[in-house]
Amino acid sequence: MKIGVLALQGAFIEHEKKLIECGAEAFEIRQRRDIERSFDGLILPGGESTVIGKLLHELELMKPVRERIIGNMPVMGTCAGLILLAEHIAADDTVHIGTMGITARRNAYGRQLGSFHTTAQFKEIGEIPMTFIRAPYIEDVSTAEILAEVDGKAVAARENNQLALAFHPELDDSTAVHEYFLRMCR
Repeated sequence: MKIGVLALQGAFIEHEKKLIECGAEAFEIRQRRDIERSFDGLILPGGESTVIGKLLHELELMKPVRERIIGNMPVMGTCAGLILLAEHIAADDTVHIGTMGITARRNAYGRQLGSFHTTAQFKEIGEIPMTFIRAPYIEDVSTAEILAEVDGKAVAARENNQLALAFHPELDDSTAVHEYFLRMCR
């Protein structure tokens, strides 16, 4: 199985390491010709959603990424990736990829000093570690299903081929979330 990891900003190398640990092949998507390769799933890592959105447009990647997702390619968005997938961003008219029926609240847990680590139940997986760094949360869902909550806030959701996470599974020892995503790709 081959997974493309958007490598414009953020913890993309950590995602690649997790995928390899799970037995998958990972490659970086940095330019238009990379997205034209054959692959089975896509990861949109954390970083700064405004910057990643701008780079997706400048590098002519936004349209083909969106088309792949609409065409049912499995995608996992973590932190900024969640914001990129969201149909709505609270208190912001910006829409990036906008294919998932969620409203994201950016920097919901505060700035860098508001970062934290916890464990919580994740539907179909069980209790897993979760690392939040300037994290968003899912303020509302329209068509997605909530998979995990922390302190009453939705932090993971799935809609068909799309998985959105407010936390960074690539930064924890567990491979459970990446394994879950790879099952989506099969």
